[in-house]
Order: sequence, then structure tokens, then C-alpha cells
Amino acid sequence: MKLVKLIANLGYGSRKDVTAMFREGRITDPQGEVLYADDKVGHDAIRVDGEPLDPPPGMTLMLHKPVGYTCSTKDPGRVIYDLLPPRFRLRSPLLSSVGRLDRDTSGLLLMTDDGALLHRIVSPKAKLAKVYEATLAQDLRGDEGAVFASGTLMLESDTTPLAPAALHVHDARHAALTLTEGRYHQVRRMFAAVGNHVEALHRSRIGGLSLGDLPAGRWRLLDAGDLDILFGANA
Repeated sequence: MKLVKLIANLGYGSRKDVTAMFREGRITDPQGEVLYADDKVGHDAIRVDGEPLDPPPGMTLMLHKPVGYTCSTKDPGRVIYDLLPPRFRLRSPLLSSVGRLDRDTSGLLLMTDDGALLHRIVSPKAKLAKVYEATLAQDLRGDEGAVFASGTLMLESDTTPLAPAALHVHDARHAALTLTEGRYHQVRRMFAAVGNHVEALHRSRIGGLSLGDLPAGRWRLLDAGDLDILFGANA
């Protein structure tokens, strides 16, 4: 792939913009020598304004999504792309969220431009466990764990029962719920089905991968080791 197209596809600008960057001497090698658009160099040997290129297609990252952000490219309010470098929104192929967290839910969100990886993560066949920490409006009554684990709970407007889910109670109004599927607003609807209301919701884990000490609103790139951890819990 020619350098202009490569750099444009990573979101640094249109091909016209990137061509101008070459003319201005902003594209260099690691030693600071100016590169030209027809040079043949590897991805790792390219610098833009002295900084290494973003990863090539196949990039995956984790984001600690705060409350108040929408998993969308277009929204009147704040969107998750506002938390990333602006060029990430312009990458081709598109950097997409792996599933969604609603505006009022915080926590671990994965994003990738690798379509095969995205489908591997969200596929029902993967049964990749997701852990949600819920703060409830009312005290738990005591039978919720059995109801959620039964595999017979039917949510309003659904045509099939939910897969069994595991409830771990922290105290009367705080619990962790582990799911292996991802239906629309599932956690909130599950607690509503047993007469409760979720006041706050946070996704703390997907597969074997957790946020660790990543602060709210921050992100980090994932490597092959992280992906091994992600799928390791389901191996």
C-alpha cells in the first residue's frame, strides 16, 4: 500500500491532507530524515510529527467508559469517540465498539477495527462472560439468584428465556451479575423482572479481562497477551 493511502486510512487526514504533510516534511523516519510519498518503508519506520504511526488495521483497545457517553459515532451529546484521539474516528476500516454500554452505564468497553475479532467476541457461541456491578433501589429479597440461574426467566417482549446467569450478592443493595449473552438493557430488565430498579451499573469484566487501574475516561491499546487473557476464561 502506498504511504499516502496507508496514513490516510489511519485517520491522519484525507489523501490530499497527507500529501500536503509529505510536502511540509512532517513525515519522517525514526532518525528524523524526511520521507517521500513514493518511499517504500515499513509501518514501524514512519513518524508523523516525530511520533510513531498508530497501529495498523487490527487495532484493539479497551476504554473505561464513564456515565454520560453514548456508544455512537453521531449523537447530539457526548460520544465515546470524544475520549479518543480525533483521528481514531476517521480510521478505515472503522474502529467500532464491541457491543454497547448505554449512556447511564460505565465500565469496560472494547473497541476494534478487526471485524473477525469483533464477531468472535459477540458471537453467542463464544459465551464470553460479562460481569456487571449493580447498585439497586431496593433491598434484594433473596430469591433473585435462583431466578436468574434458572434458565427460564422470560423478559417482556422477548420470545426465548434468558440463559442462566450468576448473581453474587455483596450486600442488600449491591450485587454482581455474570451474563453470557447481551440482550438489550438486559441487566436492568432482569432486575425489573424481579421487582427492583438498577440505580447504577458498571461493567467490570469481559471474559478474563478487567479494567484494572485504568481511570474513567481513559483507554489503552490491547496486545496479543491481553486477547489471550480475554478469551482465557472461556478456554
